[in-house]
Amino acid sequence: MSFDLQPTFRALADPTRRDILMMLADQELTIAEVAENFDMTRGAVKKHLTILQEGQLISVTKQGREAINALNPNAIRPAVDWLRYFETFWDDKLAGLKAAVESDLPHTDESQSHD
Repeated sequence: MSFDLQPTFRALADPTRRDILMMLADQELTIAEVAENFDMTRGAVKKHLTILQEGQLISVTKQGREAINALNPNAIRPAVDWLRYFETFWDDKLAGLKAAVESDLPHTDESQSHD
């Protein structure tokens, strides 16, 4: 895989940045509008937004003096594809667990007579 996922995973690693992404999934927001939702300075919010932008998870457009932040949903695709590779391991483990649980269940034979 030639796409560098490090900036994306760095951006996704922080819960505040994940919360910001969820907010931007609903609507585009300015730095001030994002900052209203957190107990931190605008400067701290700006740092989070910068890391999201470096991970290409958001785009920033200037409108006059404001910077409008928008989700870039296509940028998460390479990370999702990378994670999806590991689903087969979980599918195999869960199938094995299901088989083990089902083999331990008591088998009932309806053809047996009940006294």
